[in-house]
Amino acid sequence: MPALPRITAALRSDAVSGSLLIGAAVVALLWANSPLSSAYTSLSSAAFGPAVLGLHLSVREWAADGLLVVFFFVVGNELKQELVHGELRDPRRAALPIVAALGGVVVPAGVFLAVNVAAPGGAPGGWGIPMATDIAFALAVLAVAGRQLPPPLRTFLLTLATVDDVCAVVVIAFAYTTGLDPLALGLAAVGLAVFGWLQRGRGRAAARVRAAVPAWLLFGPLGVAIWALVHASGVHATIAGVAMGLLMRTEARGGEAFSPSHRAEEALRPLSSGVALPVFALFAAGVSLSGAGGFWASAVTWGVLAGLLVGKFAGILGASWLTARFTGAHLNPALGWADIAGIGVLGGIGFTVSLLVAELSYPGGARLTAAKGAILLASGAASLLSAVVLGRRGRHHRRLAARAAAGVAGSADGRP
Repeated sequence: MPALPRITAALRSDAVSGSLLIGAAVVALLWANSPLSSAYTSLSSAAFGPAVLGLHLSVREWAADGLLVVFFFVVGNELKQELVHGELRDPRRAALPIVAALGGVVVPAGVFLAVNVAAPGGAPGGWGIPMATDIAFALAVLAVAGRQLPPPLRTFLLTLATVDDVCAVVVIAFAYTTGLDPLALGLAAVGLAVFGWLQRGRGRAAARVRAAVPAWLLFGPLGVAIWALVHASGVHATIAGVAMGLLMRTEARGGEAFSPSHRAEEALRPLSSGVALPVFALFAAGVSLSGAGGFWASAVTWGVLAGLLVGKFAGILGASWLTARFTGAHLNPALGWADIAGIGVLGGIGFTVSLLVAELSYPGGARLTAAKGAILLASGAASLLSAVVLGRRGRHHRRLAARAAAGVAGSADGRP
């Protein structure tokens, strides 16, 4: 098998993509606190790009506003597939992970606000930081620690993490957007309408355009134009990625072997896992500990830690249990509430989107350092705690499977 297909196949693995993300964060942390820290700072702040549409950006901004759009496109595309063909197609089956996601958004934000409103010198503006669970990071932990767990648990986590990432994107669009440019936003909307028409249009004109121009040449420049206009509008550019992902066509037509959604997934997921997320982590997780003397005294630190480690667990498990208790929604028969508790702990990994919201909430200084440090600490603690819980649940499910297999073998042998 050639090297490139092997590499792309590996990058689609949850364990490999999550390991790259974690590795990039560790490198960033070590680099920012090494004798070469000045090189890290200089590289992060080095600016390039055209001035038109405000695209003369630093390396850090290109990673957050540019490369991260690929990740959010994959998230939006995956959500579209779930809405059309997956768990989210059936409202009763989708209810628990969706409500769990909403609980995992609202409760951590409330916890952060409670800590920062009550504490002297609190900074409640960062209430969106503990809202989102990192999909790649969380799936990597689940893949390593939960190999014996039932497949529906991965589906539950994937649905939950996708929904709460979309919630976080909506919050970014409305709560962390300032100085809107109506013209650029209107042109971006026109671009999205054209994107959707080219994807789904059944008329002859749309079909002729799709037949005459290769997909990468048709949608690539259009996607870049939409991204640039959204960036220029004042709305965070990652919104463009989610919007385009949700507009993807998920059905194959006219002799197509695969749908555009499937082809985009195959092409862009390795780029997202192998380039976009690690590069973003490399330039977002470089927290200098030399300036973190007031870390434990900061209300931002405690708000993020409590939001991710306590708020996520309480929100995910509590919302799921209440929904199952008082509505017609029910837990998958293969799962137990202890499994959902493990997902609640795992939800405290709020890495990628949390770091992004931290940068939007605090322009710099001690509060940003405290927020990023707390995100890294909480994500590490949640990874270790969830690995213990999910590992125990994996052994439990393995014992159940062994007993069931022994029972089937006994019945086949005629034993009672």
